[in-house]
Amino acid sequence: MIKKAFIFVLTLITVYIAKAQNNDDDVLGRQEDLNAILTTVPFLTIAPDSRSGAMGDAGVANSPDLNSQHWNVAKYVFMEQKTGIGISYTPWLKNLGVTDINLLYLSGYYKFDERQAISAGLRYFNLGTINYTTTTGEDAGTGRPNEFAFDVGYSRLFSEYFSMGLVFRFIYSDIAGGTGSLNNIVYSPGFSVAADYGIFYQRPFEVSKKDAVWAFGLNISNIGTKMSYSEGDKKEFIPTNLRLGGRFSIDLDEYNSIGVTLDLNKLLVPTPPVRSGDTIIAGKDDNVGTIKGMIQSFYDAPGGFEEELQEIMYSVGLEYWYRNQFAIRAGYFHEAQKKGNRKYFTAGIGLKYNVFSLDFSYLIPAVGGRNNPLANTMRFTLGFTFE
Repeated sequence: MIKKAFIFVLTLITVYIAKAQNNDDDVLGRQEDLNAILTTVPFLTIAPDSRSGAMGDAGVANSPDLNSQHWNVAKYVFMEQKTGIGISYTPWLKNLGVTDINLLYLSGYYKFDERQAISAGLRYFNLGTINYTTTTGEDAGTGRPNEFAFDVGYSRLFSEYFSMGLVFRFIYSDIAGGTGSLNNIVYSPGFSVAADYGIFYQRPFEVSKKDAVWAFGLNISNIGTKMSYSEGDKKEFIPTNLRLGGRFSIDLDEYNSIGVTLDLNKLLVPTPPVRSGDTIIAGKDDNVGTIKGMIQSFYDAPGGFEEELQEIMYSVGLEYWYRNQFAIRAGYFHEAQKKGNRKYFTAGIGLKYNVFSLDFSYLIPAVGGRNNPLANTMRFTLGFTFE
């Protein structure tokens, strides 16, 4: 219970850390070592499915699959089957010894014809049961913090190789678990509405008389309203995100094929400036609106252009298929040390038979080893497609 309470405290710190500025030396020292971009509802950025989870969290330009709702909704119109549904389950932060924190993801699509598709997704993040205490150590009851997002999407083919898509999303976050008030602060669930925009280009060609495909994808997700958890409090950004990437895949022969993909990923959220009291001494004011914040995120880092480059995360993934029925996958995810220092390898397998598919992935941290809270993260995905 103590560990789960600690996770809850970290979540609150993520939401309100911008208010916790101290003296100049402390701020400057902290900024020099770490200046991560903080948002509410960070569960929206977690890779929900096993396939992309096994490829270093790369998915914007992968071949279309059941979970394209999260990575790039524009890919659905390239699905061969008319309809499909997938469900993914991720036990979260297992390395901390907790057993009731998990992420559940449900997605599906339906193609009206060869040019149009609708889709939907539901993401539910359960933080388990937490025992709360007051600042004096007295029992303050229990709660079950949880968050979810429901979205619907539409994608359309504009040419033989090019498509676009839109997603509209409703986000609910109750990190206080229904407690109402804690330590004389009244908490209420946070709400937000957001949208995604995606484009996808996929074109076949030949390499030494072998069939090959190259693809490009771009997705801007969670363009939406800011969120707060108490009345009159400053509203914080949700994780608006830009993801772009490419893929090259080739059929080695009639039984074997291989593909490699690369994603570049950047939060379109203002970078926290360095403050001395209420005065900004480096960077730009991050108390701005959503659209201005998206634009400002490209040039507001206190460390200048060098720090802006550090805000770009990248993912590299490799996928091998045998007879389009058995897959082996591997990948790597990299985030700069100053921006969070998440670095990990991933691996996984997949099985496909007629209408049925089953995928599994496993995460291996490159920093922190067994002490990394992301160590031993596993994902499971079950899918069905129908004509």
